[in-house]
Amino acid sequence: MAADLITGTLVSTFVQMTIDNLASRFVDIFRGNKSNKKQLSNLKMKLQAVDVVADDAEQKQFTDLRVRDWLLTAKCVMLDTEDLLEEIDHALSKSQVEAESQSSAKKVWNSLKSSFVSFFKNEIESRMEKLIENLEYLATQSHDLGLKTVDDVGVGSVFGSKLRSTYLPNESVIYGRDDDKEFVINWLTSDIPNNLSILSIVGMGGVGKTTLAQHVFNDLRVDEATYDVKAWVCVSVEFDVLKVSRKILEDVTGSPDESTNTDMVHRRLKENLTGKKFLLVLDDVWNENLSNWEEVQKPLLFGAQGSRIVVTTRSKEVASTMRSEEHFLEQLQEEHSSKLFAKHAFHNDTQPNPQCREIGMKIVKKCKGLPLALKTIGSLLYNKSSVSEWDTVFQNEIWELPKERCNIVPALALSYIHLPSHLKACFAYCALFPKDYEFKKERLIQLWMTENFLQQSKTPEETCQQYFNDLLSRSFFQRSGDTEELFVMHDLLNDLATYVAGDIYFRWELGQTNKIQKVTRHFLFELSNFGHFHGFGTLCKTKRLRTFLPTSDRKLVYFYWYCNMRIDELLTKFKFLRILSLSHCSNLEELPDSVGNLEHLRSLDLSFTNIKKLSEKICSLSHLQILKLNCCSLLEELPSNLHLITTLCRLEFIYTKVRKVPPGLEKLKNLTVIMNTFGVDHSMESGIQRLGKLNNLYEDLRIWGLQDIENPEDALEADLKSKTHLMSLTLGWERTGNSIDSKKAEDVLENLQPSKNLEGLMR
Repeated sequence: MAADLITGTLVSTFVQMTIDNLASRFVDIFRGNKSNKKQLSNLKMKLQAVDVVADDAEQKQFTDLRVRDWLLTAKCVMLDTEDLLEEIDHALSKSQVEAESQSSAKKVWNSLKSSFVSFFKNEIESRMEKLIENLEYLATQSHDLGLKTVDDVGVGSVFGSKLRSTYLPNESVIYGRDDDKEFVINWLTSDIPNNLSILSIVGMGGVGKTTLAQHVFNDLRVDEATYDVKAWVCVSVEFDVLKVSRKILEDVTGSPDESTNTDMVHRRLKENLTGKKFLLVLDDVWNENLSNWEEVQKPLLFGAQGSRIVVTTRSKEVASTMRSEEHFLEQLQEEHSSKLFAKHAFHNDTQPNPQCREIGMKIVKKCKGLPLALKTIGSLLYNKSSVSEWDTVFQNEIWELPKERCNIVPALALSYIHLPSHLKACFAYCALFPKDYEFKKERLIQLWMTENFLQQSKTPEETCQQYFNDLLSRSFFQRSGDTEELFVMHDLLNDLATYVAGDIYFRWELGQTNKIQKVTRHFLFELSNFGHFHGFGTLCKTKRLRTFLPTSDRKLVYFYWYCNMRIDELLTKFKFLRILSLSHCSNLEELPDSVGNLEHLRSLDLSFTNIKKLSEKICSLSHLQILKLNCCSLLEELPSNLHLITTLCRLEFIYTKVRKVPPGLEKLKNLTVIMNTFGVDHSMESGIQRLGKLNNLYEDLRIWGLQDIENPEDALEADLKSKTHLMSLTLGWERTGNSIDSKKAEDVLENLQPSKNLEGLMR
């Protein structure tokens, strides 16, 4: 049971390593009982039996719903296995720590053995047996379904085709759209006597409507057409009059608006548009209700002559509802399809393998002129070096997948099938996000970090950053507009993520009637102006929730929400939580001690709450990686033993009353700290020297109380020159009863020389 790791699609690296690690420790603990060691060995064998056919299941799930159900069940069993192994490892480590406090070696051994064996017999043994039974059943089912071991390691395997370095093609050129672009620009810059004119760009999903609109929107000729106001709003499926109107208002003004009254929003929008020539893009519109559109349109009619609205939609009926002109965007011609495919498949290779090029041209025809399909399949083949791998993609039966079977574009399904297993897991996580949801790279990475992705010589954050870049280079993500910070996933890829994620990932949106299933592990709910979250009724059906995450589809504002379940009850019920966000929870004033029982917890976000103090029990969370306390305006101090959480790699507490950094944090070498205030006083706890020990300070920092530095030489120990990630620094002296010693202040300032990367310095 030593070093032969399980390798495959479903079994995580964590499970592989933990089983082998526990096996060696079990030898010492269960010396007289071979059955327990055999049980662990049996678990590993059954995991392998299921895992070896998982790649085949990943492919066949698109053509056989029975296989899809089998695969989702198998994923749930794997997650249960991971939870169980983590419990065993935690209990074993805890027993060992307690035993080491004993005075003699014999007592150490007896304490460790008795406490752990008792725990195993009472809590673990029956659950492990149940897991083995479930795995045996899955193995039997896999035979009945005809699932086989996939010989081609390139399909979905961690050890398939080696990823080349991340390549991001220049997207400033769009192929085959010159005439379309000129038509829309001419329409935008021509003299039309109407106050408001509307043009709908109509085309099938993935044909490039949004890309065309973005290129037109950013074209210099459109800027020169003297539009006073330009705004871009992503509408998506739900066409709520208040929501859409408010999004338009926020993009026009660049400021958040929390109004819950449609008339109020319309009045403000009218004030901001009256007499102004504006350009508004309404992207991804599905609304065919005339009265809804007429309501949204009311304040827009007050713009100056020459105002324009550009709409992108898949539906001709939408264009008719909006009484717009229509421009139909067709699929790309073969010549332009070939150029776009080659750009992503061959990159700068001017002399690709002739056989690969020939197969590639056949694949181009199968993409039927859809730019999204051409980009994703081209990006996939860039990482395939052999002719046989290219031919395998071309010959795949997925190309003949009937649309009515699962409504997934074949090229996208193939691109997913050929992802390495860790990227499949990362991509499925994106099913939590609504369509057209704009996300930051950092936010998604922090969610992935909780999933036990392990790589030697890399931190979890570095590992997940690489995974993000890999998916970006494969065209699974794209930049949102011209911003460098925000990313978005195409609707068709969101459909794919939702399909492969199944009920394991559940997104609760306003007005939704779908109920949460028992198998749900990851739960995201949309915040709204309604204030209360009532979803706990059905949420309680799931016993093994890993993610509890509120979010907002608003770029500029988050709503506060009221938790109808007692916080203590929530923490007690969902003991397998890895991500817990109570951010913006208006009735959270104290975190109960029961938080210490969340032994699986990796990420805790209490930002924007009225919490005043944190329980020291947090310091017993041995897996915690991320702790966020931003904008907790009543919070005055942090737990004194935070340094005991050796896994902690990110700590955020900006805009709080916290002035002292707990001792010992400098021992956490991978810790990133984001704080905006450091108060200096005469105590050892708050001496300026403490800053020198915090290597990874990020973003903005204000150091105040500098008049309390006794010896200017102490300021050198703050070592601000090494804080290369600080972007802004503010230095403050406070006048007390005595006047400030200007000579000492100058010396302190001289010794607080910051990094050359600093963008702003104030004093």
